[in-house]
Parts: sequence; C-alpha cells; structure tokens
Amino acid sequence: MPGTDPPRLLQVTIDCADPDRLAGFWSALLGVEVLGRQHQYVHLAAQPGRGVGLAFQEVADPRAGKNRVHLDFLVDDLEAATAHAVELGATKLEPHTMDGHHWWVVADPEGNELCLIQPARG
Repeated sequence: MPGTDPPRLLQVTIDCADPDRLAGFWSALLGVEVLGRQHQYVHLAAQPGRGVGLAFQEVADPRAGKNRVHLDFLVDDLEAATAHAVELGATKLEPHTMDGHHWWVVADPEGNELCLIQPARG
C-alpha cells in the first residue's frame, strides 16, 4: 500500500472458555505477567524484545476440531521445556524430528496446540 505502513502484528488472541485460567498457564510458561482483564479479555505482557503479546477471549462456543493456527516456541532444552509445560497443565501430544530439529506438540489446559522446538545443533 503506497504511502502507508503495512499492518504490524499486535497480539495473538486465543478464544477460550476460561481466560483467567489460560492466562495463568501461559503467563507461567512464558515468564511474563498478566496485565489484567478488560471485559471478556485477559492480556499478557509481551516477552521483552521477543515478540507480541497474547490475549485470551472468553467465548461461549466450545473448541471443536484441530487448531487452524498454532504457536511455535524455540527452546534451548526440549525435555526441560516440555516437562515444565506439563507441570503447568499441558498435555504431551506427539514428538517430531525433521532435519535435525526436534519438537513436541503439546496442548494447553483447554486443548489449544503449540509446538516447543529445539533447533538443530551446529
């Protein structure tokens, strides 16, 4: 678009049944604070210098089927990061390996899938 800046990603909003519970899970997982609730939304701070914020929107509709969008996170120690996510309430779904990269697909407490990825060494 000539003369205008392209859109900038502000945050990722996840629809859910219990935004306070999910915000607590994701806050602990990502090491960021819960900024607060505004109407049906609960907002998290963005990781300093690392990305965009997350928000959780309370919706009445139950989740149905596989996520059409999921979040990927780089980790230094895949087993430790996966264990930490499980301690916080995540469910391990399946491990993957491709071209030296290893990752776990896990689900948050409401079943939203995410990937914890350890890049190839070297």
